[in-house]
Amino acid sequence: MGSTPYNATGDYQPATTIGLPVLYAWPPRPLAALRYLLYDLLFPWGYFFFALAFVTWEYLTPSLATMAVLEPGWIALLWLRNAGLLCLLAGGLHWWLYLRRSQQGEFKFHRRWLATDDDKFLWRDQVRDNMFWSLVSGVTFWTAYEATTYWIYASGWLPVVEYANPLYHFAMFYVVIAWSTAHFYFVHRLLHYGPIYRVAHELHHRNVNTGPWTGISMHPLEHSIYFSVFVLWWFVPVHPIVIILTGFFQGLSPAISHSGFDFVKAGRLRLSTGDWYHQLHHQYFNFNYGNTPTPFDRLFGSWHDGSRASLERHRQRQRARRRQAAS
Repeated sequence: MGSTPYNATGDYQPATTIGLPVLYAWPPRPLAALRYLLYDLLFPWGYFFFALAFVTWEYLTPSLATMAVLEPGWIALLWLRNAGLLCLLAGGLHWWLYLRRSQQGEFKFHRRWLATDDDKFLWRDQVRDNMFWSLVSGVTFWTAYEATTYWIYASGWLPVVEYANPLYHFAMFYVVIAWSTAHFYFVHRLLHYGPIYRVAHELHHRNVNTGPWTGISMHPLEHSIYFSVFVLWWFVPVHPIVIILTGFFQGLSPAISHSGFDFVKAGRLRLSTGDWYHQLHHQYFNFNYGNTPTPFDRLFGSWHDGSRASLERHRQRQRARRRQAAS
């Protein structure tokens, strides 16, 4: 496993724990906060999605005039575009990390590889199972919400915010991040409600050991809730690039955050992939429901910083709640 850090119990354990972003430091640290906003938060994947959104709008999206009527043709083109981008990103990461095993297990969250003989997955194969749910259900719901949003604008129900100063698009990028992460926390807590979890979210949580195709491998009911993030743009006018960015954050970025590796290496290049904070949720289930940029977990007491002490505190709280419920 190379230099991958594991603790005595075999869990991934970097030297540092997960702290609040410097954005929330008190007293304020403006220069460090600016560095966080421009570099830590966005490099490299945020800038990648930002550039890809412009290219996608200019060359890979039908005109709004075409989308004034809901027709299978242009909706199918959107589906093929979204599926193709997901295949390139998730498939590329899977090829590099799992098929080629270019860095073996270095920086891998789990020592074992993805399941190939497990009854809980379709065809007893984790990757095929994840691909099926991601493409057949995930991309379909992503496309349905995106197409509906375009149709609302193309039909004149909302005005299109035309190209403005590039600073507008950059500022809206942060709005997308803030809205997407806030939405994710609250719908994720909803998905952990007993009946909904058993019917829908349990399918995603079968993946304790995640891979790139795990990102949007979900039950259709969960997809209908998860991709409802688009609904904000049914009431708040934006430029279509913002709609595309929203889809990328919901549909593409989970392939990175679920890659199963903290970093991907290519020669001397090392890029951040995976999300240890969210990986802890897959591993332990009852905390880290949200994301670190908008730390609702810290506010509501479900923040796990990755340390053994933090894990034990959460377990003690859970035992205390069970004892209280039983008394």
